[in-house]
Amino acid sequence: MHTLVIDHPLVAHKMSRLRREQTSSATFRLLTEELVTLLAYEATRGLEVGEVAITTPVSPTTGREMSEPLPLVVPILRAGLGMLNGMVRLMPTAEVGFLGLVRDEESLIASIYADRLPADIDNRQVFVLDPMLATGGTLIAAIDILLDRGAKDVTAICLLAAPEGLARLEKAYGDRAENVTLVIAGLDERLNEKGYIVPGLGDAGDRLYGTV
Repeated sequence: MHTLVIDHPLVAHKMSRLRREQTSSATFRLLTEELVTLLAYEATRGLEVGEVAITTPVSPTTGREMSEPLPLVVPILRAGLGMLNGMVRLMPTAEVGFLGLVRDEESLIASIYADRLPADIDNRQVFVLDPMLATGGTLIAAIDILLDRGAKDVTAICLLAAPEGLARLEKAYGDRAENVTLVIAGLDERLNEKGYIVPGLGDAGDRLYGTV
């Protein structure tokens, strides 16, 4: 497993604006999309492309385009939906699937309530979108589903992570043959007693959709 923390002035600036308690839902949604596009630029560095013959206004040449099968983008409902536009803006031809997972507030265990993935994801590159890597249960459940169904490699894009969630992810996939990558904008201090990231930014889903 590989973890990439994006250290960039624009990412740091937008994350600070995102964290602020006073940031409105409309601004929070816009900042989330912008951040995901910045993170996706690095997350897609290993995207597979193949050579194609093209003709420019001047002459024929050889270019490179995304290879078949096309990559799959999977936002985890509901908060991951707020990241989708920022991702497909960078890869408009990618396919999109959905996973709905909910975390029990007592046990912190994630369970699946919606599965809208393509029938065949064998040998595909998959990008999972989830704003927060807290305990790690939700993200691990999603990645397990994708790997079990034949995904070639999985890259998870999160805005923030807690050390506890990162350690759990590394334990789950450190020895797996499949390639799992985590791309984040920041690694925070810890989890509190309720399983929230500290200092974090609150509940991403609530802040995205105005239900605080």
